[in-house]
Order: sequence, then C-alpha cells, then structure tokens
Amino acid sequence: MFGVTTPAVDAARERLTELGYEVLVFHATGSGGRALEGLVESGLVVGVLDLTTTELADDLVGGVLSAGPSRLTAAGRRGVPQVVAPGALDMVNFGPDIPERFEGRTIYVHNPTVTLMRTTPAEMAELGHRITAKLRQATGPTALFVPLRGVSALDADGMPFHDPKADQACFDAMPDAEQLDLHINDPAFGRAMADRLHALIGGAS
Repeated sequence: MFGVTTPAVDAARERLTELGYEVLVFHATGSGGRALEGLVESGLVVGVLDLTTTELADDLVGGVLSAGPSRLTAAGRRGVPQVVAPGALDMVNFGPDIPERFEGRTIYVHNPTVTLMRTTPAEMAELGHRITAKLRQATGPTALFVPLRGVSALDADGMPFHDPKADQACFDAMPDAEQLDLHINDPAFGRAMADRLHALIGGAS
C-alpha cells in the first residue's frame, strides 16, 4: 500500500477477507517491502498481492524508499502464488529537496518533507522490463495486471503525473500482462487482482 494506491488495496483486501483470508498489508516505504519479502521467505503466507511496486522505481532512479534489488523476488523463488501490478511506478520519492541532476523533471511537493518526481518514459520502460523478468523467473503461478487509465492517484486525467506516453512505455514492456481499461484505484481493479490470486492459490494447493 501507498497513499496513492490506498483505494485499490482496500478493495483487494476487502475481497480477500470475504474469501476467507487473513490479510496483512505492507506499506511501500522501503522497510515495508523488505518486511514483505522476509515474511514470504519464512513460508508463512499462501499468496502475495503485490499491487504497489513503487519501491522498484526508487531502486532504479535513486529515490529514498528503495527496498533493494531483491524486491519482487521472494514469492517467485519460493513458488508462492502472486498477482502483481505496476502501482505507483509513476513516482520516485525524495525528501524536501531533489538532487540537482534531476533539474527540469516533473515534481510534486506532497508535503514539507516528501517530494515526488515523475518517472520518464525510459524509466517506465525499464521498470516494465524488470518486473517482467522477475515474474518470468518465478517458480510458482503468477499474474500481472495493468491499469490502462493510470497507476496512481496522481496519474489520473487532470492530475500532475498523468502521462499516458510514459505509462504505455511501461505497459509495452509487459507483454505477459492482462490489461484492464480501468484506473488502478477503481474498485474493480483491486477486486480483479484479489479474485485472480484466489484462483491461483486454489490451483497451487
């Protein structure tokens, strides 16, 4: 979960709870991603709904919320069913100041201590390639869902990070993905991911 994907995660969590699962939510703040990977490695989870993969953007570009290069690998290595989405890949996280090398980039000041930077088409393409490569190495069942109308609350029509060209660069690098004509925060998107995870867990048991 991240603030800009909360509605999607809430919808997925509600659906999984209806289906009888005990759901644990991790915040995509670097430490949260590492905690998720660690719990998956412990063998204590039956499935992973990895909707908010934004930590990968920080790892690629140099933001402050990276969970390291091993993010999005534990479930694949352990054979745990997983359903993944490019949630909040449109942003890289910094503190109050952006490094000088990023001068001229699209910036959004979230609050006095958090500044967000929009990922470029090239960065989005690389993120798409990285996610695809990680999932193709998985030993268990996987599914990748793409929200064609935006990957975060800031990446919606009329919002400061809305950039269909950049998003499409990411989606083009995900040929294995199931594309839904929805915004990531449309409740139907989170429910679709939850239902697919339930199906994958059933097939893996």
